[in-house]
Amino acid sequence: MTRIDATFQRLKAEGKKAFVSYIMAGDPDAETSFAVMKGLPEAGVDIIELGMPFTDPMADGPTIQLAGQRALEAGQTLERTLQMVRDFRKADDTTPIVGIDGLIVVDLPPEEDSELCLPAKAAGLNFIRLATPTTDAKRLPTVLQNTSGFVYYVSITGITGAAAAQAADVAPEVARIKASTDLPVIVGFGIRTPETAKAIAGVADGCVVGSAIVKMIEQKRSVADILAFVRGLADGAHRA
Repeated sequence: MTRIDATFQRLKAEGKKAFVSYIMAGDPDAETSFAVMKGLPEAGVDIIELGMPFTDPMADGPTIQLAGQRALEAGQTLERTLQMVRDFRKADDTTPIVGIDGLIVVDLPPEEDSELCLPAKAAGLNFIRLATPTTDAKRLPTVLQNTSGFVYYVSITGITGAAAAQAADVAPEVARIKASTDLPVIVGFGIRTPETAKAIAGVADGCVVGSAIVKMIEQKRSVADILAFVRGLADGAHRA
């Protein structure tokens, strides 16, 4: 059982929804990024999604694209990202990290599972797939075939940080996916407030917030301010 699996098992036993937060490793610099990451679990984050900066982002809107650029310009590398996780694990060996305990690779289709998905699963990592409003009934079984950990439902058609997610639109889509899998369904894209986090988590197994958090990092807000904002979002999701 992976850390991701164990976390969802615990949350289910507690009757709670999951709150997942995204940050870009090394944004705006290694020290600040690590300080934020260390504080996320205490701020109520159940799963950390750790972005690995690279030059050709997929599905990311301007906010997260700029975060990747800032991290790269500050010298962030894959090795430094892995070291950041090693340092995090010295004090926290339980909080799951997507990027380490599981992978989200948005441009790797199921038809290419043998390239990375299956080897990752064999190595004990979850391989998390995205389903979208355009994933129809014919395509969905293929998407779900080798998915593990959770299904990431993209609430809108478009990029991160774009339109606001609407619970009324998301609810039937989540129900459609859950009819085909026992995996938790976590909803992301377009969630910026505690109220929206509560509404979206209320119709799913939890929610993800990324761009709204990364925007605060871009604005050079203090680590304390960023973590206070995250706590509000987490509290919203946990009230669902």
